[in-house]
Amino acid sequence: MIALPDRIERLAGEAIAALIARKATVVTAESCTGGLIAGALTSVSGSSAAVHGGFVTYANAAKEQMLGVRPQTLAAHGAVSAETAREMAEGAQRLSGADFAVAVTGIAGPDGGTEEKPVGLVWFGLAGPGGTAVEKRLFGAIGRAAVREATVLHALAMLKSAAEVS
Repeated sequence: MIALPDRIERLAGEAIAALIARKATVVTAESCTGGLIAGALTSVSGSSAAVHGGFVTYANAAKEQMLGVRPQTLAAHGAVSAETAREMAEGAQRLSGADFAVAVTGIAGPDGGTEEKPVGLVWFGLAGPGGTAVEKRLFGAIGRAAVREATVLHALAMLKSAAEVS
């Protein structure tokens, strides 16, 4: 069994509890985290009552084929963008029928960054009953594992907050 950092384990449990309390489901659409958000959520006992499933769409082609991200969006804005995060979340929600969809796309590093899109840049999308929210975070060049961990934490916090409010 893989041990999760305490902060992730606690927040995943709180997000699952909030979803179960409102009888809601979630689906993940992950790029830079490669399934870590779904893994954190499903580490919680009883999470099958809330977790519908997840998409790992690392390649642009997977984002298009599995989530319906438009090729024009990727060409105009790139994979790491507000537009792509929005389309990932909305596509996952639409295709799965889940109440909520959380999506992440970013540059974990240590390579791949540019001046415009530096290492540590992550875009988040959260589709829910009230619409879709998109957020940008610049975690910095703190190391690949740390960027991915920070991304999981922020995605779980967004999901928990949305499930509690909606």
